[in-house]
Amino acid sequence: MADRTESSYDLAIIGGGPGGYVAAIRAAQLGFKTACIERAPALGGTCLNVGCIPSKALLDSSELYDQIRKKAIHHGIQVSEPGLDLEAMMRRKDGVVTGLTRGVEQLFRKNGVEWIHGSGRLVEPDRIEVTDAANARRTVLAPRIVLATGSAAIPFPGVPFDEDCVLSSTGALSLPEVPEHLLVIGGGVIGMELGSVWLRLGARVTILELAPTILTGLDHEIIRAADKAFRKQGFEIRTGVQVTAIETPGSGARVTLEGGEAVEGSRVLVSIGRRSYTEGLGAAELGVRLDARGSIKVDERYHTGVGQIYAIGDAIGGRFLAHEAQEEGVAAVEQAAGQPGRVEYDAVASVVYTSPEIAMVGLTEEEARASGQEVRVGKFPFMANGRARCMDETEGFVKLIADAQTDRVLGIHIVGPRASDLISEASLAMEFEAAAEDIALSVHAHPTLPEALKEAALASLGRAIHI
Repeated sequence: MADRTESSYDLAIIGGGPGGYVAAIRAAQLGFKTACIERAPALGGTCLNVGCIPSKALLDSSELYDQIRKKAIHHGIQVSEPGLDLEAMMRRKDGVVTGLTRGVEQLFRKNGVEWIHGSGRLVEPDRIEVTDAANARRTVLAPRIVLATGSAAIPFPGVPFDEDCVLSSTGALSLPEVPEHLLVIGGGVIGMELGSVWLRLGARVTILELAPTILTGLDHEIIRAADKAFRKQGFEIRTGVQVTAIETPGSGARVTLEGGEAVEGSRVLVSIGRRSYTEGLGAAELGVRLDARGSIKVDERYHTGVGQIYAIGDAIGGRFLAHEAQEEGVAAVEQAAGQPGRVEYDAVASVVYTSPEIAMVGLTEEEARASGQEVRVGKFPFMANGRARCMDETEGFVKLIADAQTDRVLGIHIVGPRASDLISEASLAMEFEAAAEDIALSVHAHPTLPEALKEAALASLGRAIHI
């Protein structure tokens, strides 16, 4: 008879974030007796608790505040200067998070997944040691294990996060007051999104980016349009600058740039990237291979090469996208079940939830041309879209890149209203290997924002109607 501190499952997952909890539910659907090991007080990982969801809650709240202040008058709505109750805004954000994390718990109960509270460490290819908050230990036995341990923010070298003056994204989501001047080191997705929250709420925001542009890796035309829009909103953006030191001299923060220039602010957000969280996992000791950044190496089946241990999501690096981790979780447990699980990465979209929103899927124009392909490009501005005009949200455009020989869609990029929603049509087109003509011939309801995708497809064929 097994020891009371030892329990057996068909499949165990370490990590209850988007990748882990979705993998657990899919494993249960496949008939596996499943356990999910998570040390945090709530399921959902960084995304649900201190990342995607709380940041979008604050982005929506701050955008509504900004629209009331600046755009209501354009609609004939006269209002006095709105007041800001930051404490109430934070309560709403916390309520959204709590509701969703409790929803994941309910999904576990519905599907028969057991949540084991504690930190998991591999001790054998089929054995996990779990230590809870009271330092009590138990052993979990499972012939199949999925590692979904997520990622953590990278601090500036030699300067730990105190979440008071030197902030990670976590601290920047829970400030007790609007900072007078927020310095943001890093002009990537996190820096621009959280910078947007505090800019709208009244902060002065300075972006300090090492690269020649913000949002590196995006299509160049999209970057130029976004940069112009952000500067118009009031962002102070400095690119091509290297931060050499961060100091917190009693009150506020001082950032020193290469060459000796000092930039002072009330707080500094360090958003220079994330790294896979694999410390203390025991994976390397079992022979699981890690790359130089600590990410777990896997094959096309998400298998680590050790026993029946799989790994997914931020733990294996990549683009650190929650929805990508979810799909990898499904694919990995299907592989563990002997099914052909896979992820079509070319059809996985990325989104920047700024205003205007930015979304993209597939190749940029630069990538497509660099690959040697002859391409056709079609663009359509939201200024010419009826629904966008009605919404008073006309900034930006849709850009479609297609193979000039086959007409197959290679990439779609959107900067403008509801880009995060519009990109799903583009992802579906990529998944089905659609031609630009397929989108162009699809009847889109009028007046709607998705008509801009149809028009961009028509433009790539030299047949745009409304421009």
